[in-house]
Parts: sequence; structure tokens; C-alpha cells
Amino acid sequence: MSEDISFGNRRLVGQEKPRNQVEKILQSGRLSHAYLFTGPDGSGKTAFALALAEAVNGVDHLTDLKGTAVSKKSSWYTHPDIHLFIPLPSSAGDNELKARLELLAKDPYEIVDFTLRPTLADPESNKNLRAFYSIEYFHSEIRPRTVYKPNEGRRTVVIITGIDTMRKESANAFLKLLEEPSESVLFLLTASKTDQLLPTIISRCQQIRLHPLSNDEVADGLVRFDGMGMNDASFLARVSGGNYSLSRFFDVENLQQTRQELINYLRYSYTQDVPELLEIIKDWNSRLNKENQIALCNTLEQFLRDLVVYRETENIDLIANADQVDVIRKFCSSMEQARIEEMILHLQNVKGSLYQNVQFKYIFTALSLRFYKLMRGKDPVIETTENWKHLPAYTEY
Repeated sequence: MSEDISFGNRRLVGQEKPRNQVEKILQSGRLSHAYLFTGPDGSGKTAFALALAEAVNGVDHLTDLKGTAVSKKSSWYTHPDIHLFIPLPSSAGDNELKARLELLAKDPYEIVDFTLRPTLADPESNKNLRAFYSIEYFHSEIRPRTVYKPNEGRRTVVIITGIDTMRKESANAFLKLLEEPSESVLFLLTASKTDQLLPTIISRCQQIRLHPLSNDEVADGLVRFDGMGMNDASFLARVSGGNYSLSRFFDVENLQQTRQELINYLRYSYTQDVPELLEIIKDWNSRLNKENQIALCNTLEQFLRDLVVYRETENIDLIANADQVDVIRKFCSSMEQARIEEMILHLQNVKGSLYQNVQFKYIFTALSLRFYKLMRGKDPVIETTENWKHLPAYTEY
């Protein structure tokens, strides 16, 4: 490996610490047989894995190899020794998989997850597709690549994204490969939920931890790589939740409109104005796709955090929604007992439900019922462990 290798200064967004960690690995020339990239969605795990695969096999693309490239291939996608796998639903066909890999070839931050994008043809689709690594998928597609000798690169690189979705039998079969690694094979794995991984898999990998991107890092990525103006980029960064990949699907105009609607949603929740609540929830349900529903949650969370900050400090320089300071003051004045931190926790749970394709209109109706009590400093009527008890309320509305 060249001592001049600089890792990821062409396309990776933020993550200075893990970037330096990978750069030191490359410069040392001593590669482990397996690396596990962990971190939240949108932090760049797949992009990091692809960049490392290219650097190992001398592809001058995502990473600037400064004249030391040993491959003439244009990217990982055309290199014979780099193999990428993503979790698949049982119904996915070869053409659907190929189309998603082609998207990643154009942009390593592209969203190709079947859970977030069940179909590429219809971005508004809410079809629930569970993607995973079945034992058949492992034996027919992944395992055969691990016996290949490098064709023109230094290593046969096998990238397995979302390895935390591996079924138990697949994980056990993969563990055997990690326990008896071939010297010519390099595994690059990604996972968002390490608690769903076999501890023995984690212990046999060198872990590289990525963190949620800062607002400045997201904004910088949107400006540099997506051609966005700084004002729009800064606005989207504030509601991104550290998820650069998802932020590029947000609709700025829609989100700016929904911020005022979110303030009304809080007011209607406080007064339990059912007709107005139902009207605003119905509008969001029909107008916003999943990505913008997630962005709406992030926008609401940022507003609630501003309430916490202002209530504790009364310092307007510390709040993100500085143009709404009068509204924030009024909320804080009228909700002195509000359990805002708990409201934020409920909202974070909402985002998890949206990722699992639970109906948006049901979630936000139940959330308004919880907010009604929490804004008064009281316990919600229905425990979080018994969410199903909200259902009669829907029919009454």
C-alpha cells in the first residue's frame, strides 16, 4: 500500500475520525480479513465499505490514490474482484437487484434498501417488503464468491451490507467463513443494529464506528455533491437527523410549509381539536411520501428540542428555529409542566414505526393523544406496551 493514500476525499461525507482510522489501516499495509462498519442509517457505512474496497484493489474513484492506482477499472462496479450484496425480499428478481446496484454505482449514498424503497418505479409505494439474507441466498450467491482467487486485484472483496438482517442459519453459516478465513478474501460488512448480530461475528471483525453526521457535514455534502444552495442545504441539514442519504429525498418547499402545520398540530393536540387534527393528519398522509414523513418527524423533534433549550436557558442564540422565538416563548409559558423530553422519545419511536411501514395516519393520531397528556405533565392514558388500545380511538374519530 502507498503511504500517500488519502481515504475518501472525493466523495465521502464527513466522518473525519473513521476516515483517518481507515487511512491508517491502508497506509500500514496490514489488512485484517474482516471489517465491520457500524452506525446509524445515512451515516455512510456502505459508501465507506465501497471506498475501502476500491482502495484495496487500486481503483482510483471514490478515493484519490494520487497516481498509485493499479487498476484501470472505473469503479468497484466494474471490478471483477469486488462483490457487493444487499438484503433481499423473497420476491426480488435479478433485474430489480441489478437496478439497485447500478444506482449505487452512480452514487454510493443512494438509498437502495427495499424497506425504504420497496420499488424503484413508484417512489410513493408503501408496500411492506422485508429484506434479509436467506440461507438459499447465502449458499447460491455469497459463498461461491468467497472461493474466488483475485483476478487482478490484491484481494477478493466481499461486501455484505445490512448483515444484521441475516437469518440465524445464514449467520451461522457465514460465521464458519470468518473462523477459517482465506488469505485472499476480505470481508467488508455493515450493520445498523449490532444487538441483532451474533457476538461471535462481531468479535471476529475489526469494528469501525460511524456516528450521525453533524448538521454542518450534511449541509456540506448537499452543497458539494448535490448542487444545493447553502440556505436550502442548511435547512435540510437541521431536519436530517444526521442522515445525509435521506436528506436528499426531502422536499424543501413541503417541509417549510409543514413547519407551521406542525406548530398547529401541537396546538390541536393540546386542545384535542379532533376535526382540525384529522384534517391536518389526512393532508400529511396524502401529500408526503415516506422520506418527507420522516423529515416531518425530524422537524417536529427539532422544534421540541428548541422548547427544552429555551425553557432551560431563555437564550434565543441556542435554538435552531430562531425565527419562531415568539411561538416558542408562548409554548413554554403555557406548558410549564410539559414533559417535553418524553414527547421527544415518543416521536423517536414513531420514526421506527414509519420505517416498518405502519400507517402514518394511525401513528400521528395516537401521538396526539399522548401529547395531550404529556403537555400537561401527566402520564398518557395508554401504556407504550399496550399501543393496540389506541385502536378504539381511531374508530371513534
